[in-house]
Amino acid sequence: QVQLFESGGGFVQPGGPMTLSCTASERTGLAYAMGWFRQASGKEREFVAGADWNGANSAIADSVKGRFTISRDIAKKYIVHLQMSSLKPEDTAGYYCAGDLNVQVGPLSWMEDDYEAWGRGTQVTVSS
Repeated sequence: QVQLFESGGGFVQPGGPMTLSCTASERTGLAYAMGWFRQASGKEREFVAGADWNGANSAIADSVKGRFTISRDIAKKYIVHLQMSSLKPEDTAGYYCAGDLNVQVGPLSWMEDDYEAWGRGTQVTVSS
C-alpha cells in the first residue's frame, strides 16, 4: 500500500517562498509518477505540478508556471519537492501529494482521477 506524507506547509507573506515535500513509503518497491494538487476553499481540486519517476518529464500548471517548480530527489526518488516562490494570496489552499501508479516514466496526467494514492494534505496560507 502506497502511503504519502506531505510536509512544509504553513503561513507565508505575499511574495515569499515556501517548499513543500512529499515522502512516499518505499516498502512497496513500486516506481511511479508523483504530483501535487491543491484545493482552495469552495473550489475544485486542481493539478499544480507533477514529475515522473526519473524526473525527466514534468508538468506545471499555467497558473503557477514561472513561480513553482517540482523536483524529484535524485538519490531518494520517493521524495518530491514543490518549490514555490512569489506566492500570492490566491495560492492559499490545501496542497495534496498524489501518486499515479500507472505511470513510471513519460507524460504526466493532470487528471485527479488518474492518481490512486493520496496524502492527507498540508495547508498553505498566503496572507499579510
